[in-house]
Order: sequence, then structure tokens, then C-alpha cells
Amino acid sequence: MNRTGGPGPAPAADDAAFPARQAPRCTGLAEVDALVTRCRACPRLVAWREEVARVKRAAFQDWEYWGRPVPGFGPADAAVAVVGLAPAAHGGNRTGRMFTGDASGDFLFAALHTVGLASQPVSAHAGDGLTLHGVRLTAPVHCAPPQNRPTPGERDTCRPWLSAELRLLGPHLRVVVVLGGFAWQALLPALGEAGRPMPRPRPVFGHGAHVVLPGTAHRQDLHLLGSYHPSRHNTFTGRLTPAMLVDVLRRAVDLAGAQGA
Repeated sequence: MNRTGGPGPAPAADDAAFPARQAPRCTGLAEVDALVTRCRACPRLVAWREEVARVKRAAFQDWEYWGRPVPGFGPADAAVAVVGLAPAAHGGNRTGRMFTGDASGDFLFAALHTVGLASQPVSAHAGDGLTLHGVRLTAPVHCAPPQNRPTPGERDTCRPWLSAELRLLGPHLRVVVVLGGFAWQALLPALGEAGRPMPRPRPVFGHGAHVVLPGTAHRQDLHLLGSYHPSRHNTFTGRLTPAMLVDVLRRAVDLAGAQGA
């Protein structure tokens, strides 16, 4: 019997079964994060993230890129989770911290700071002193994908890590802010794997969407809030403004506080 509880040897990090076999057995977020950084289950993503880290962008030639999967970021007792898409090639793939080092992250952290969830409005690198208060940031895909577009297969291979995070956050988690339709589609089955009952029909994504998943014997109701992703396209065109994102995050803080009272 291997450490995952299944027959035969534990899968290697470059085996497609690595996330599915390892994630469900994790007993803490630190263990999840450590295993995530070792994962090599998706060959296309591994090749891309490592090529980007080798070639680098001209503006970051003096950086030593992270070039690995980027784990979630935030406290284990967070009442709010923010779920994005995937690390950016020259953002999280460079800095090693979720939503750190690119324009989308700048937009998000400014809003998090405004509502009191981040200690500072800018997230530049992993050693910049930033701390999060009551919120954890994660994504359904932990490696930077080409053109910021993971495949459905890569999303599904990576999903056990997100399911494990949600399961381990479960006793404290009250609200999930979902950034974009891809994250929404990836989150719902992950919540199901984490033991949350799913409504039928499946709720539809939209900015401002609000869905309540009923609690279980050991967990309170969980609120899902939809927001457009803070991508360059969405923020440059005004589809998502700072005020719109702040409104969603402030609602998340209010709901988390009300549920925890």
C-alpha cells in the first residue's frame, strides 16, 4: 500500500495520475502547496512554463524565474477564496506567487487592499512583505498556459488540487469569488468533489452572479459570487472597472462576516 492508499507504487510527478492520487490524501494546505510545486502532470504546460522561464521577457532578464506550478496563497483559515484562471507567464510563473507581477494582479490586489483583505495595494514579488487577511487566492490550473488558455484536459487533470484546497478550507470557508467563466466552470465540479451539494440545473456565470450552496452537517452555507476576470482586455475596455471588482469583494467580506457571526 502506497502513501495515497491505493495499490502499487505512488505515481511519479510527471504521471497524469499524480494530482488525482496525491491531492485527496493531503491533510493540510501546506502539504497541498508543496505537492503542487512538484507536479509535472501536463506535458504541454511543463514545456511552456520552463521555456518561458529560460528565455524570459526582456524587462525581466535579471530575474530568476520560478518556472514551476504556482501554489495557492493565503491563510488556511480564510473565510473568502478568490479563484482565477491560471498564473501568467511573466507574472506568477516569474514570481512564484499567485496573481503577482502582472497587470491583472495589480488590479486585483488594489481592490483587495481597498476592502481590507490585503496589507498593501501592490504585489510585486514573494518577499515584498504583503500579507492577506481572511482570503486565499488560487486557480483551477496551477501552471502558466500558452496564450493564457488551458485545455479542458489540463483543467481536469489539475482539478484535484483545487478540490483539496476547498476541502481543507471547508470548515472556515464562507464565500468564493470566481473570476471569469473558465474559473466558474472549473469550480463547480471541484466543489462537488470537496463534498458540496450542487444545485440543478448548474448555475450560470455572470458578473454579479450570486449562488448559495446549502451547508452540510459540518459546514455552513457557501456563497459563490461571480466577477469578470481582471484581464487586460476586460480592464482596458472598461468591462471590469475597479469599482465593480471592489463591489463584489466588499459583498464577499460582508457575507463572510454575517455567516461567521
